[in-house]
Amino acid sequence: MENVLTVFKASKYCNVSPKSIINWIESGHIKAYKTVGGHRRINRSDLVAFMSKQGIPIPKEAGEDHKKKILVVDDDAIIVETIVQALEEDEFDYEVISAADGFEAGLQVNHFAPHLLILDIMMPDIKGYEVCKKIKENPETKDTKIIVLSAYLDEDKFRQMKAHGADACFSKPLPLPQLKAEVARLLGLR
Repeated sequence: MENVLTVFKASKYCNVSPKSIINWIESGHIKAYKTVGGHRRINRSDLVAFMSKQGIPIPKEAGEDHKKKILVVDDDAIIVETIVQALEEDEFDYEVISAADGFEAGLQVNHFAPHLLILDIMMPDIKGYEVCKKIKENPETKDTKIIVLSAYLDEDKFRQMKAHGADACFSKPLPLPQLKAEVARLLGLR
């Protein structure tokens, strides 16, 4: 069990719904804190203490499942927060980080090694075709899935992006349910 848990992960360990965990947090039964983005996090020791007190069996974590890592690249903070929050609250418990420009995105692709990249290709310092091509041509990142976002691309441009390595393309405004379904599909979770 990792040291800091999301509500979803805690609900899996307790074998209850995420809403039950939230109710227990709000009524003071489980100690938790909120991230800057407003997401609840629970320290492992606090959850174990609660589970012991309530007689909930504590699972043996022989093979901790490895979280799928996602990098969201967009210069619009509202879009980034919307996508990050939607994915963090998804049933698959992704590890999600963001980058606000092409330079930071390049560093994070190498450092964070995401399984999937969600990329707004209409940012001032990003050439979407080049980013896709570089990621897919590099032996270390070639398996990284890429979802392209843009408010200005038509079907022709989306076809071109796919030819350069994009695995999926979405127009803005963002259809979050479809995006979440595509993320899970590309990561082999659905």
